[in-house]
Amino acid sequence: QVQLVESGGGLVQAGASLRLSCATSGLTFSEYDMGWFRQAPGKEREFVTSIDWGAGNIQSIDAVKGRFTIFRDNAKATVYLQMTSLKPEDTAVYYCAAGLKADFTGRYEFWGQGTQVTVSS
Repeated sequence: QVQLVESGGGLVQAGASLRLSCATSGLTFSEYDMGWFRQAPGKEREFVTSIDWGAGNIQSIDAVKGRFTIFRDNAKATVYLQMTSLKPEDTAVYYCAAGLKADFTGRYEFWGQGTQVTVSS
């Protein structure tokens, strides 16, 4: 059974930093591209950033470039999202996802349950 478990969310003030973790099990982590998505209240879920299986290709939306960093530890089967200079508009539930060749297909087969990030002004 594949599981993705996010942690590290919380309530912070604008300008603060948070590191989200997504621990996986039940899959060969090193074969999967990993992504972070978020869904703000009243909005559709949106792609935030992704990292391919070999950590050689990272994609991010413009809104987080220079502030958010995705990285992975294949030995721990965990992907991280380091978030700095947080803004109130970053408030959302953050989800991690795993997909084989997701960088090409855009499809993620497995999803976590999400972790809430709230940034106060």
